Amino acid sequence: MKTLKIAIQKSGRLNEDSLKLLKDAGISVDNGNDQLKATSANFPLEVLFLRNSDIPQYLQDGVADIAIIGSNLLEEKPNSIEILEKLGFSKCRVSVAVPNQFQINSLQDLKNKKIATSYPNTVRNYFGNLNIPIEIHQISGSVEIAPNIGLADAIVDIVSSGSTLFKNNLKEVAIILKSEAVLAASPKMDEEKKQLLQKFLFRIQSVLKARKSKYILMNVPNNKIKKVTTILPVLKSPTVLPLALPGWSSLHSVIEEATFWEVIDQLKEAGATDILVCPIEKMVL
Repeated sequence: MKTLKIAIQKSGRLNEDSLKLLKDAGISVDNGNDQLKATSANFPLEVLFLRNSDIPQYLQDGVADIAIIGSNLLEEKPNSIEILEKLGFSKCRVSVAVPNQFQINSLQDLKNKKIATSYPNTVRNYFGNLNIPIEIHQISGSVEIAPNIGLADAIVDIVSSGSTLFKNNLKEVAIILKSEAVLAASPKMDEEKKQLLQKFLFRIQSVLKARKSKYILMNVPNNKIKKVTTILPVLKSPTVLPLALPGWSSLHSVIEEATFWEVIDQLKEAGATDILVCPIEKMVL
């Protein structure tokens, strides 16, 4: 039987979140002694621990079948790699930043300026679409220091909280694109590996659905059950169990994390009481 090869970042936050996703999907990976390759003991999966910037090429060449990678890297390097699933973690943005003392009214003020970045293609395309000529200075790391040492007038880099910009006396002036971790696939998988991929995807999607949802239990007067039920659209139908107290029932269902508080307010207004909310480990539909 063939083995599905997945590439993930070899160190850093994306590495940790990727391994946690695999673990939550029931896939055990032992990466003792910081190996660059590890095999799952309970799923036909081999994990390749690679530099983030190298992963798109490994996917394009078919060395890796799938990968967990930031979508910004796929935007940077044109390819035929397919994004299978947005994973909801490692969210960030690729932004333009300038020194705090730079008086900027619009991006036109960067005309003919030097911009330091690790994303030359993204920057070239963005400013090209705006018809703003700029000079790109490509740097592989520590981009934020470039204006402070006179290497560039501005930078384009990944921004999460903005603390790194603040520490380097920079301010964010434009967002080029938003990014998050995605599950991406090589265009060179054969049919047998595609079948393995479907099994893998099923597990990952079950975990992602659970992360986006909460299990909810509440007590509801019987004459309010229909009204409360209309507020809970996630599952086909909620579970209704009679309570020992006459005229009351316990109602069980699932709500989405993104609209959690809005739904809770609606449920209370509709007559629900004693609301209990629990996390969901897996969600198989």
